[in-house]
Amino acid sequence: MTTASHPTDSTNRGDAQICRGCWDQMRVPIPIRGALALPFRMFGVTRSKMNPNICTICERSFRYVKKQRHVTASATILFADIRGFTALSEQIEPVRLSEIVSLFQDRCAQAIWAHDGIVNKQMGDGLMAIFNFPIVRQDHAAAAVMAAMDIQRHCRSAFEHLEADHGLGVGVGIHSGEVEIGEFSSFRSDFTAIGGAVNLAARLESQARAGEIVMSPETTTQAAHLTSEAQSRSLVLKGIEQPVEARVLTTA
Repeated sequence: MTTASHPTDSTNRGDAQICRGCWDQMRVPIPIRGALALPFRMFGVTRSKMNPNICTICERSFRYVKKQRHVTASATILFADIRGFTALSEQIEPVRLSEIVSLFQDRCAQAIWAHDGIVNKQMGDGLMAIFNFPIVRQDHAAAAVMAAMDIQRHCRSAFEHLEADHGLGVGVGIHSGEVEIGEFSSFRSDFTAIGGAVNLAARLESQARAGEIVMSPETTTQAAHLTSEAQSRSLVLKGIEQPVEARVLTTA
């Protein structure tokens, strides 16, 4: 489903008037901007930090959206991480280090949101994003690849403008496949994705050098128009029985 399927969206994807997740999953128009959103805020329904175009119903109340705690869904998972961060953490003060992490997370989030993904987890100098839930996109693999390209471009520009040249870069891993999405903790109600597809995306990201986007064959096939210039790389990944014939886009 594309943005055009949401009649109450503005022309700017970052300024939807209703929750795109609730619309895609339940066909319920939950206001998230404007005067109609004010009564919902009184009851704690606000825009999500995972993506400003979804609301906290999507973020916290998965069982009410899908009527069960978790479901099997087709999605594309993206992991991104700063290269050179560990060495840098031993050289500069924590306050300055936190500024770099914030810069990275902000640039990544903007890129992910621009292509209808959600920032599902932030892990210090890394993050995990999900494409195709709760905002539905049939071209979710291509959306993730485009987001990765934007991440590389935006982060490279941001790092170049730091006061000192720290030699930082970003590695990205992407895989498309079946995942379990839902609530998996009795202590927290936020949804996430788990399964072999998530593990594979994380393993691909671990092999990405600075400036690289490492993609699985499944993602490459679904986003063929964006990956025709990618180079092949056979990878032996921890926990994966067979070598993976990954494709690598280099943006640096």
